[in-house]
Amino acid sequence: MAIEHFFIAGAQRSGTTYLYRLCAEHPQVEMAHPVKPEPKFFITDVLFEKGIDYYETNFFFGKSETKIRGEKSTSYIEIETAANRISRFLPSSKIVFILRDPLERAVSNYWFSVKNGFESLSIEQAFMREEERLQNYDKTKVSVSPYAYLRRGRYIDYIEMYEKYFRAGQIYILLYEDLINSVQPLRDLYAFLGVDVNYEPKSLNTIINANEEKPDKVLDPSLRRYLREYFEECNFRLSEKLGRPLTNWQ
Repeated sequence: MAIEHFFIAGAQRSGTTYLYRLCAEHPQVEMAHPVKPEPKFFITDVLFEKGIDYYETNFFFGKSETKIRGEKSTSYIEIETAANRISRFLPSSKIVFILRDPLERAVSNYWFSVKNGFESLSIEQAFMREEERLQNYDKTKVSVSPYAYLRRGRYIDYIEMYEKYFRAGQIYILLYEDLINSVQPLRDLYAFLGVDVNYEPKSLNTIINANEEKPDKVLDPSLRRYLREYFEECNFRLSEKLGRPLTNWQ
């Protein structure tokens, strides 16, 4: 019997590495290696052309109790090619999105770009000039724009894109704020994946892949207001999709 697959498809700077660890430590889950750089198999043509058998044998190593295999590649959330290819070649796959307050995610994304040498503008300039800079990056170095600070937080747009390829029951949406405040969301995810819900990983409640952000740097109130207004409509649509208020994102 073939082993099922799931994908942590994003969002970037939303706790995906932490979630990877929580899954990788579960004895019944085998995660694709390495975690860095991410596999990105389904958006890297030279890899994808090698076929699914290559994927199975080169990114997974036969963990003995495995019930499901997973991959974390955060670029997948915004690239339709990934959704298309996964749905065609592994059609029963489960898709997991972990989402964070898009304003806080945008700030974290900015400092990540600064840390990695992509960004030289101030945070205010970077956010306000996003549209003109979106495609102005070296595509041989990164798979998605390092400047999509705001657009990347329009989660509902990407979820709706994936819904063209996967049934609702195959898509799981987890909020970062929920995951770091309670063990129950992790147990719910384990249930979705079909593995033992009572397992508690050692990495639970640890800080992983933290940014060197500037806690003393307070966003200008007018910029913060602009960002809240920018995300208001897409957050409302996401709230409707989830059937719950996003009270932590106010």
